Amino acid sequence: MKRPQLPESAQPLALLSVVIPAQNEEGCIAATVEHLHVELRLQKVPHEIVVVDDGSTDSTWEILQRTTARVPTLHPVQNQGPHGFGNAVTLGFDVMLGDAVVVMMADESDDCRDVVRYWRLLNEGWDAVFGSRFMSGGGVIDYPWTKLYINRLANRFLRVLFRVPLNDFTNAFKAYRKTVIDGCRPFLSPHFNLTVELPLKTIVRGYSWTTMPITWRNRRSGISKLKIKEMGSRYLFITLYCWLEKHFSRGDYWKRSESSQLRSKDVLPTL
Repeated sequence: MKRPQLPESAQPLALLSVVIPAQNEEGCIAATVEHLHVELRLQKVPHEIVVVDDGSTDSTWEILQRTTARVPTLHPVQNQGPHGFGNAVTLGFDVMLGDAVVVMMADESDDCRDVVRYWRLLNEGWDAVFGSRFMSGGGVIDYPWTKLYINRLANRFLRVLFRVPLNDFTNAFKAYRKTVIDGCRPFLSPHFNLTVELPLKTIVRGYSWTTMPITWRNRRSGISKLKIKEMGSRYLFITLYCWLEKHFSRGDYWKRSESSQLRSKDVLPTL
């Protein structure tokens, strides 16, 4: 399908915020921040790195404090409220200074070079850019097969239910203009189901979006915080909420602008 024409009224972007939630990531958080900073600086991307320490019981916070001496764009904050992935990311949105944001994981599973590509696509005028590990050019490295199987089933279900050509809803690593973040509030997901709430609300509320391939690598240190058994009902809840909004809200939450017509997207290969 032909890529849609972008709205001429899209505002140029001045600052990219990268929001990174972190809980007990002492083994990798410094490397994640430093590698990201180097890549963004080399590519001349104006940025800040907002790391939200989500109740770590190890030395994550102390490491972040020391890292600020080497990374002047690092802005560490502590989540003093209820903990959870979604709560930590939402706090990052609340304190960020940028007019665009990328949500990135703390364990270096996401590629810093993809952050630069996100920034460039947002600057073309898109409201949001969704990375996909499962489209041509994307990939996963050392993905546990059980999680991969469940992931593919969940994404196929969402794709069919919402009738949109996106095959990687569940990946947190995506990019948004701040106007989208503000337009998708309030957030209902305190945990990892925020990864589904954000793209679904973006689509349902009429923001423009496109896709690009990304690469994901399994963490090389620490322990994954995602518990599939605990998250199933939470994912289902937010999916049904967004589906009900799409069909019964009568456009109450629709993006308010002349360019808010729901536009065609890049079509991903049928799986």
